[in-house]
Amino acid sequence: MSPSPRPHLAAFRLAATAFLPVVLAVALAGCASKAQLPPPSDPGLGANAAGATAKGGPNPNAGVGVNAYLWRGALDILSFMPLASEDPFGGVIMTDWYQPSPSANERFRATAYILGRQMRADAIRVTLFRQVQQNGQWVDAPVSKITVGELESKVLARARELRTHDLAHGATDSY
Repeated sequence: MSPSPRPHLAAFRLAATAFLPVVLAVALAGCASKAQLPPPSDPGLGANAAGATAKGGPNPNAGVGVNAYLWRGALDILSFMPLASEDPFGGVIMTDWYQPSPSANERFRATAYILGRQMRADAIRVTLFRQVQQNGQWVDAPVSKITVGELESKVLARARELRTHDLAHGATDSY
């Protein structure tokens, strides 16, 4: 009987077979534990685990990792575009392509980034993508910085409206 022409393959298969259960166990353990944790509360905001502030009013940041007013403002302002995904803990809202009218030869997509827990102008960033149709294909096109700035301003203005409304109706705010 002649020796196997590929002894290194046998050793590799043996090592892979022994290593696979360890990799699977680690991967599954990482997935299971995070889903059972309660949402974090921020002691600096005076919130308890249920999301209420020390004075009993609702906490506008309960369950959200970023400023809730900016988050809701961005959702309101971008609501005319179909929503593709949202991550309230990471502060990212992504829309799908939006075509202003059925016969238009351009479309838009937006991504809003909420960058912190404070309601400030530098805590909101909007990226707008534009494509135009040329020869039956969508081609990237430039977007005016003025348009992006206007979207960011509208998000901030809507966030202020929401905050003013909540404060007028008894909600407490620590910003």
